[in-house]
Amino acid sequence: MTYFVLSDIHGDADCLKTALGCWDKENAAYQDKHQQDVNAPKELPILCLGDLLYHGPRNSIPAGYAPKECASILNEYGRLFTVIRGNCDADVDQMMLTFPIMAEYMILPLAGQGRLVVTHGHHDPASYFLKAEDVLLTGHTHVLKAVKKPLDQGGYTYLNPGSISLPKEENPRTYAMLEGRTFTVKTMDGGTLLSYDF
Repeated sequence: MTYFVLSDIHGDADCLKTALGCWDKENAAYQDKHQQDVNAPKELPILCLGDLLYHGPRNSIPAGYAPKECASILNEYGRLFTVIRGNCDADVDQMMLTFPIMAEYMILPLAGQGRLVVTHGHHDPASYFLKAEDVLLTGHTHVLKAVKKPLDQGGYTYLNPGSISLPKEENPRTYAMLEGRTFTVKTMDGGTLLSYDF
């Protein structure tokens, strides 16, 4: 399984265009790598961890804030998107988009042991009954991270790609590649900030 992972767009059309430019490059590499694999998707799937159009009451308005334009761009790529609902996503956002965005979470199998539990990150992780072999992939905090939690905190692996539009804690704008059991966080110019095997 290989995914282009992004989170927390918050209606910033300029940052979304930049992220999709990164997707173009990653997709070309993906297609080269998987051209002989008849079971692989023809294009690199995009996994979005929520907060698509609205900036939210706790965030500044992004410089490229244009939610209507953002919706139009997202609809062009909608066939590639699997989206988890963020805390800033609402029914009106779903009305603007041609693909589903309201799933609260998703569970995917992992190679080997465990599950990949995908959610926005604004709910208590305990509600997903995580085990030590599981991986929790979230957005929401706008802070990139990859860490194995201590056993007294569940022992699961926690991954976060950061935000493409409103990064926090002095992080740059980022996206991630999830390839098998490797999570790589990259800057918008393609530089690798973190590579984590789990």
